[in-house]
Amino acid sequence: MTEATALLRLQHGKEDALAWFIDKYTPYVCTVIRYIIGSSMTEEDVEETASDVFLVLWEQAEQVCLSTVRPWLGGVARNKARQKLRQRGLTLPLEEDLLLCDGTDLEQAVEQDERDRLVRAAVCAMEPTDREIFLRCYYHGQPVTVIAAELGIPVSTVKSRLRRGREKLRAALENKL
Repeated sequence: MTEATALLRLQHGKEDALAWFIDKYTPYVCTVIRYIIGSSMTEEDVEETASDVFLVLWEQAEQVCLSTVRPWLGGVARNKARQKLRQRGLTLPLEEDLLLCDGTDLEQAVEQDERDRLVRAAVCAMEPTDREIFLRCYYHGQPVTVIAAELGIPVSTVKSRLRRGREKLRAALENKL
């Protein structure tokens, strides 16, 4: 089903279209919500807020234009996350409020934050020695020869572990993105 078809079906009250939007946009909506609420709430709160977003989509489908589905969902997600914070007596820090002014910049920032989180999780899942070599090379910019000398292992071992680390990182990210 295309997005245009799904939106038209949703506007005619077809539940399968809502399921299509939920499948397609839940990761994005949850990322926007997490960006707003940070660690102040549980994952269940994020899921509940995301459900509220899709309920609004269901109720207001006729107001959504095809070219603005994603930004519209992002705006509703931001508003619902803020509402959830207010219900709990929490507020956003000023600098986060300023970031929310431009929806396109926020969208890019949220996507970048999600990619960064996935990369960190994949790197942390590596074996300790592989992780250390990977971080020394790609995060601290150490040359392979320096890493090998400091760890007392052959240069070829460092290179093969870096290759293995890149492959694991690529596999982990392909499964998540």
